[in-house]
Amino acid sequence: MAGGSPMTWTAREVLDRWRRASVEQSIEDMRCLYAVDAVHEFPFTAPGLPSRLEGRDEIVGWIAAGWSTNALRYETYRTRAVHGTDDQDTIVVEQEAVGTSAATGGFALPNLVVLTVHNGQIAELRDYVNIPAAMAALGVGR
Repeated sequence: MAGGSPMTWTAREVLDRWRRASVEQSIEDMRCLYAVDAVHEFPFTAPGLPSRLEGRDEIVGWIAAGWSTNALRYETYRTRAVHGTDDQDTIVVEQEAVGTSAATGGFALPNLVVLTVHNGQIAELRDYVNIPAAMAALGVGR
């Protein structure tokens, strides 16, 4: 992952790199982006899905397992808005993940992300996934 020292990456730079790693399905880049003690939460979840992942290994392992199914392939992200907070290391992102589903074809998944970065790595990511939209993209409940 090239471009500047990770220690100086801002939350927006980390967001861009996280999105790129998602699109490229780069496990190595994801591993570089998450802090060893990072937390990735899903405040809105469904039965059988985690609500909280703790630590880089658990987070990246869960992401890699999802990628291995090839169920959803992200191609780009559309930004609706990025909001700063009172904490310069935290941003709130309104976005859509756009891609292709093996089950249903093209999709756009709206979600909201609250991203907190420390020393250029993700310390906490709260991922407010639109569960009904994700299930529809996967062809669940059709």
